[in-house]
Amino acid sequence: MIFVAAGTQDGRELAGFLLEKGQEVTASVVSRYGEELLSRYPGICINDRPLDEAALAAYCREHDVAVFVDASHPYAANLSENAMRACRACGIPYIRYERQSVPLDYAKAHYVADYEEAAEVAASLGKNIFLTTGSHNLKVFKEAPALQDCVLTARVLPDPTVVAECAALGFRPSHIVALQGPFSEVLNEELYKKYEADVVVTKNGGTVGGADTKFAAAMKLGLPLVIVERPRIAYEHMAQNFEEVLAFIYQKRKDK
Repeated sequence: MIFVAAGTQDGRELAGFLLEKGQEVTASVVSRYGEELLSRYPGICINDRPLDEAALAAYCREHDVAVFVDASHPYAANLSENAMRACRACGIPYIRYERQSVPLDYAKAHYVADYEEAAEVAASLGKNIFLTTGSHNLKVFKEAPALQDCVLTARVLPDPTVVAECAALGFRPSHIVALQGPFSEVLNEELYKKYEADVVVTKNGGTVGGADTKFAAAMKLGLPLVIVERPRIAYEHMAQNFEEVLAFIYQKRKDK
């Protein structure tokens, strides 16, 4: 059985691709929405339980996982590192599928290593900060000393739990943008203008994650971009397209 960590759109599509190629696939997600999307693929098995390193290892042993395909979000460093350690412990081949970053040549792009640095740099560039980094790290921005006199707008998923978390952190309802992306360049531009953004804080999640249109809209308006760089992880095996993942699976089955 092929285990796919499929918490993204392309991760789900990869799981479906492997199914179509005759593979037995279990895909893992942690959101109800992701589970609903995965259930559209006939014959797929779904794991909806969060799995830490020990639980991953136990699951792989119990379900006789042949290959672990890590198609988690490009910024989900903990999941990837846990998966690699669990696979080493179980002797299971691991491959990382990673979407390509969007190339960017822009003088107003500021690259930072983490969210704390992003807060510092954003504060130096303007007062109205438009955050498009998701909901998991909003606390860092809300508590950053440098941003206490700034106006923060957070664009997040339209999930009631996420919106409640934003409110609990102190985001005003008028500065919570709860929308499902990815977004067009035009919509990004209009949102930046509506919230009078001085600077946009984002990640390079690739085209699938809408980074291309976020970047293009900011460039059109001449807005500075603060870009949190992807975690630097030494993956054991990497693929940048579905065919490479399938070839890896075939090769590992031949090696047995």
